[in-house]
Amino acid sequence: MLLTRRSLLVPLTIVALSLAACTTAPPVSPPVTTPPQAQPPQPQPPKPAPVPAPQPTPAPAAIKFLPSSYAALPGWGKDDLRAAWPAFMSSCGVLVKQVDWKEACTIARTVNASDERAIRLFFQTFLVPNQVIAPDGASDGLITGYYEPLLRGARKKGGPYQTPLYKVPEDMVTVDLASVYPELKGMRLRGRLVGKKVLPYATRAEIERATEVTGKELLWVEDPVEAFFLQVQGSGRVQLTDSQETVRVAYADQNGHPYKSIGRYLVDKGELTFEQASAQGIKAWIAGHPTRQQELFNANPSYVFFKEERLPDPRVGPKGALGVPLTPQRSVAIDASQLPLGVPVFLNTTQANSDIPLQRLVMAQDTGGAIRGAIRVDYFFGFGTEASENAGRMKQRGNVWVLLPKSDPAPTAAR
Repeated sequence: MLLTRRSLLVPLTIVALSLAACTTAPPVSPPVTTPPQAQPPQPQPPKPAPVPAPQPTPAPAAIKFLPSSYAALPGWGKDDLRAAWPAFMSSCGVLVKQVDWKEACTIARTVNASDERAIRLFFQTFLVPNQVIAPDGASDGLITGYYEPLLRGARKKGGPYQTPLYKVPEDMVTVDLASVYPELKGMRLRGRLVGKKVLPYATRAEIERATEVTGKELLWVEDPVEAFFLQVQGSGRVQLTDSQETVRVAYADQNGHPYKSIGRYLVDKGELTFEQASAQGIKAWIAGHPTRQQELFNANPSYVFFKEERLPDPRVGPKGALGVPLTPQRSVAIDASQLPLGVPVFLNTTQANSDIPLQRLVMAQDTGGAIRGAIRVDYFFGFGTEASENAGRMKQRGNVWVLLPKSDPAPTAAR
């Protein structure tokens, strides 16, 4: 952030005064006087134009949370809340540390997880649905999907395994901006220290060409396209053929450059229509244009680094930004600068590439580089081929309500 300092220079006019000296002389005859000649009028300097008073800068429009009722939630009565309860209890493990949520999350521990009526009564007693209205007044937004992919790989480079997944480079530094500007909580600056300056870290294209990351390979996988989409998803699994085990590769960090959609890139280039720019459509385009694959990938300067995790229970999803495992079809990613991370969200949309309603209670447990806006949700489909197909086609419109404690008088994204 740059602070512009303005200096106001005030010119000073120095006026020189001439003083006439008086002398004493002998008396003489009175002089003949002549009337003074009229002097032409002197031009007056123009009056300075009035300086207009500074106008106050209008405050930017803010997101709105409109208190609603459960009767207004489309499909609320049809959703089996027992399927959402484990995800809610995972969120409560974090939310209970907040004053507004302490009472509700403490009482939630006493609710019978198999009693649908008791769960419904809990939500309707302690939480209030608030419809999210975007700063521009819109009540609907874009709903997409993501999943946990499976790749084939090895710990050593060889044969078909030529595409590396990198660990976090040692020369990348991360600055927590909240330490200097508390209002920027959650925002970090990533770069490279050169002398006494922090410069932007390498882009995707530079990383692909550079040798600095050599030796930082975590694993090697066989498909560069799937490796790229793994970075978009943020985490996944790799089946290691040389050790006959499956490990999870989890998000570790990112190079600091903003995420750019390669689907949008193809649409802007006239290569695909908006409707064709699904994951399946993009992969089909790459297959038909192999020589332009790297050009397409480089359109997204963002690059994700991974860390390896054990996979003791394949049924448990990867951890999201909240720090708890994601629950398939009950966890979503949101923009944490707009909505509170961890809270229950009621989602009203339709299933992937369909008009069939998708109306259910989910938990805001993750974030993503492409997820920006008040009503912008990424729906976690889970792991497997079906999850991959649904996530790739998911591009629907929808409405969002956040469920907040009744004791919270003014819900804000900061909370």
